[in-house]
Amino acid sequence: MFESWLIAPIAAIISILAGLYFYRYVDKQSSGTERMIEISGAIREGSKAFLKREYTILAIFVAIVGTLLGIFLPKPIWANPDPTQNIALSLAYFFGAFCSALAGYFGMDIATKANAKAAYAAKGGLNKAFPIGFRGGAVMGFAVVGFSLLGISIVYGLTGDPGAVLGFSFGASALALFAKAGGGIFTKTADIAADLVGKVELGIPEDDPRNPAVIADNVGDNVGDVAGMGADLADSYIASIVAVMILGVVLGLVEISLIFAGVGIIAAVLGASMVRIGTKGDPGRALNTGTYITCIIFAVLAFAASYFLGYDLRLWGASVVGLLAGIIIGMTSDYFTSENKKPVLKTAEASKTGSATNIITGFSYGLQSVFPPLLGIGIATAVAYYLCAPLGDGYGVFGIAMASIGMLSIVGLIVANDAYGPIVDNSRGIAEQAGMGDEVIKITDELDAAGNTAKAITKGFAIGAAGLTVIALLAAFRETAYHALLELGRSPAEIESILSFSLMDPKVLLGAFIGVAMPAVFSAMLMLGVGRNAQRMITEVRRQFREIPGLKEGKPGVKPDYAKCVDIATTGALRELLPASTLTIGMTLVVGFVGGISALGGYLAGSIFSGLLLALLMSNAGGLWDNAKKLIETGVYGGKGSDAHKAAVVGDTVGDPFKDTAGPSLNTMITVMSLVGAVFAVLIVQYNLLGILGI
Repeated sequence: MFESWLIAPIAAIISILAGLYFYRYVDKQSSGTERMIEISGAIREGSKAFLKREYTILAIFVAIVGTLLGIFLPKPIWANPDPTQNIALSLAYFFGAFCSALAGYFGMDIATKANAKAAYAAKGGLNKAFPIGFRGGAVMGFAVVGFSLLGISIVYGLTGDPGAVLGFSFGASALALFAKAGGGIFTKTADIAADLVGKVELGIPEDDPRNPAVIADNVGDNVGDVAGMGADLADSYIASIVAVMILGVVLGLVEISLIFAGVGIIAAVLGASMVRIGTKGDPGRALNTGTYITCIIFAVLAFAASYFLGYDLRLWGASVVGLLAGIIIGMTSDYFTSENKKPVLKTAEASKTGSATNIITGFSYGLQSVFPPLLGIGIATAVAYYLCAPLGDGYGVFGIAMASIGMLSIVGLIVANDAYGPIVDNSRGIAEQAGMGDEVIKITDELDAAGNTAKAITKGFAIGAAGLTVIALLAAFRETAYHALLELGRSPAEIESILSFSLMDPKVLLGAFIGVAMPAVFSAMLMLGVGRNAQRMITEVRRQFREIPGLKEGKPGVKPDYAKCVDIATTGALRELLPASTLTIGMTLVVGFVGGISALGGYLAGSIFSGLLLALLMSNAGGLWDNAKKLIETGVYGGKGSDAHKAAVVGDTVGDPFKDTAGPSLNTMITVMSLVGAVFAVLIVQYNLLGILGI
């Protein structure tokens, strides 16, 4: 008899096949002139070199952590009557990290091919270039959800144990944290150096081939915004499915998340196939229309699946609530970052009086922007809870987890839209460096403008998705701790008292204050890393302009040393990402093994609240600073080279590590912390310093 959960691996295979179809479509297109092929090849080579070095370092980390998991979890292997559980958890962790890395590699591979192809196709008009950019992004989107859901299905099919799937999620999340942080540091190191020396000091165009940092900047778009963001959303996607599986054990609903995820993939594939743009179409509208169509298809298919499989329709309603919350969060990001909306217009206008007023205005609108999405997450949580609570004990929290599944159901298309952004950004750079002419650059600018807005929307969506996911993971952490305490012989009443996480409990309060501080410390470490690395590259760029004869003048045959800048960005990013990422995991374990389960519960809650606020603030403020600069570059307030433009470039430079390094990395940070709590809850219940001391 056909088991309904097999919809998940079937849909995952469909997703991978759809990705391969789009890969072949993009691969068949012309890469253009010899110069375009040369530039695209340099970007591709730099991106692959970075990923290879990053994955080599991360393989060591994954090997150490996976081995420790195998020794100590779910119980110390010498005390576990069934040691195969330890082996299964360890292998699932390795497999999760592998699937995450694989999705990032495939997506970035096609992105570095699609950039030149889209630039060359722009000679034939907007409607020729747009499909290449979008379908290149779709390869990343379908690779992420395909490999993720297939991996989950394999682990669940072999073990039948949601605990092993939790190990798979932890592996994917740990790799995602390093990939997002490392890619973010790389991309902003190069972007800041290229902008400050090129635009501000020398007044040369953004992608001028004379600038030694320009190839590193293009490489950064791929390792940060394609591989990094893909790993980030894969992390939330997998974690949301796992949270529903763990919470569903008691309710007999372990497999519903697999079914809804499978339905979501089918909806995303159908939605992507309907993304079209006419001869004079709007790329941004085409991307948004595809998203809305996908949402409608998912809602219909999920309803049909719920009806025919006998699931209570309240659970379907909770998933739709999450989906609607995701759309609202995306629309909020769109409002605060679009070039034709008040926040960007006012920030651009403030640039007339200098960089200080530009930064104050942009930061203030960034602060304003956190309210609607946080309100949306809060309302979605409450509605999903009260919608499902009448079904019985445990269903209210399960409804919240279903809302996170609903929000992340269409993640295949969301990642496609996000990866479209860096592809067309690179296309614009290649068109300028290869001297393709003003008309082609104008078309790639149009594609790029839609990409910037799409990236802002997907960052908002990713943060909102992480918000609902970590709330579900917090519930999964509590559920795991509950059963562990029950095994130790504690009474249900005593357990409820321990796991109430009351702020009147000093251990909970201690953990909460540490948790609130962690996202701020993590963000500071990443942005200081960007600053230090950017200083090294700025020094190198200035040196090359000073010491290479004829470079500044653009004499024929004179080329900068692009490879040196790529190497600086790579080495610095790998050096800077390790302290912040290891602190995240290390501090979570310290709080747990010192303060116990109560302190860890407060710690996770505190990190969720401050992490979401900071992530939304930095993502939206960075996006509107970027678009305020681009608005001025269209000719308003003096256009390129004016004082307003120089002020806006400074604001954009401040916003770069906000929106592309710290902000989106916080999603992954709070997810990883929650997963660490859930994975180690059984050990922390038994072994913690305050518990041993009887406090």
